Parts: sequence; C-alpha cells; structure tokens
Amino acid sequence: MKAPKKIKRLIREYAAEAYERELHQELQELDRSFAEWREGTIGSGELSHRIHQYETGPSRELFKRYNYGYDEINVAQAVVLGILDRNELPPELSEFLEERIKFYESLA
Repeated sequence: MKAPKKIKRLIREYAAEAYERELHQELQELDRSFAEWREGTIGSGELSHRIHQYETGPSRELFKRYNYGYDEINVAQAVVLGILDRNELPPELSEFLEERIKFYESLA
C-alpha cells in the first residue's frame, strides 16, 4: 500500500527518532569507555581500539540502516525492539505499519 504524504512524513519523523535513540544508546556505551580511560582503568591504546570498534561496528551499521534502509521497516523494527513505544506512534501510523510490526514480532 502506498503511503499518503502525511504518513510518509510521520515515518521519516519516527525513523529519525529511532535513529537518535539507538545512536544515543551506543554513544553511552562509548562514553563508559571514556570514563574508564579518565579513571585510569584502561589505557589510551585500549580507548583508541574501542573507538575504532565503535566506528566500524555500531556507528557504521546504524548509519547504513537509517540512511540506506527503508524507513517503514526501521520504524516497525524499532517498535518491536522497544526503541520506540507503539503507544507513542500516532494511530494512523501504527495502523499503516501494523502488518510490518506483526511480521517482525513473529521473528522475535
């Protein structure tokens, strides 16, 4: 089913919100590494390694998913993964994504 303009706008808006939340989670993990470095628990080399792992792992994956993927799929997956709460979606968006959400729920 082709999405009306209002739904397309909502999909883009909630995809951006899901990306922001996932990125925030990953950056919090990286921030813990910086805290360990400041406390002297890990050295500069280990911190540098963790930054590299972040850049080549979570950062790259999120960038690819949200910039080259399909926003409808990303929003549906974000709902199933708990990144977005289904109750925060406007009813018309939730209804539009219902089949996609059910599909990802069946995979979980």
